[in-house]
Amino acid sequence: MLKERIFSAIILIITVLVALLLFSPFYFALCVGAIVTLAVWEWTQFVQVKTGIFRFLISGLVGAFLFLWLFGDIQYLNAGRVFIDYAQPLLLASIIWWSIAFLFVITYPRTAKIWNKSVILQIVFAFLTLIPFLIGVLHLRLDNYTEDHYHGVLLLLYVCILVWSADSGAYFVGRQFGKHKLAPKVSPGKTWQGAIGGLVTAGIIATIFIQFTSETLFSISTSSFILLSIFTVAISILGDLTESMFKREAGIKDSSQLIPGHGGVLDRIDSLVAAIPFFTYFYFYVF
Repeated sequence: MLKERIFSAIILIITVLVALLLFSPFYFALCVGAIVTLAVWEWTQFVQVKTGIFRFLISGLVGAFLFLWLFGDIQYLNAGRVFIDYAQPLLLASIIWWSIAFLFVITYPRTAKIWNKSVILQIVFAFLTLIPFLIGVLHLRLDNYTEDHYHGVLLLLYVCILVWSADSGAYFVGRQFGKHKLAPKVSPGKTWQGAIGGLVTAGIIATIFIQFTSETLFSISTSSFILLSIFTVAISILGDLTESMFKREAGIKDSSQLIPGHGGVLDRIDSLVAAIPFFTYFYFYVF
């Protein structure tokens, strides 16, 4: 199991780096679109869609929509411009959705009856989770693309490393000092001490990152960047808890077995689907 997990992780890392460094904006966007399509296929379980043909039909329709959407904007993407007419409102809609998700998490399972049997609400939840994630990834990757093709790579990688490092910090602090459960009815393993450890780790990572990168990378002040990084990690924890809530309600442990040793796509990006849109919105449109 450990060998399988390590091998899968190596393949994933290599694939991500190849897509980031070698693919044109359009083909990189197609890769992200494929990830979103697979995530939709997994999401169908949350509304108890168990029949394989219906799951493939739903995800196939989503994949076709994403391809046509991306293909229609191919020239803009290759020029480093990301859905300029609706990126900001969709990212803002994501912020609003995560505020609602927070209320669902802290009131679970009492409020689960509002959404657990509603296909329409689950479609809305999936849209507000995955589409802003796609937009956020592309927005970060293509930042200042015409002047420096690799400028956005560091920015996108920073958010990913920030979230993953904070998650590791939360895990070790929680194991060592965790006593008070963060959301016991959703994810019994998470503690307040671990969450605080993750936020402290985020502050440290942000400070170190700033010290070793050029100031020209940022469009915001140093203090704002550190503060945004800490809040981004807080939102990433909410993303993890929200997916855990959906899985618990659906009675499943992993979103799928698509990634040997790691579970499904949603299991790997549950923190990022909240963190990336949040960071992107405030980085480009607020600070």
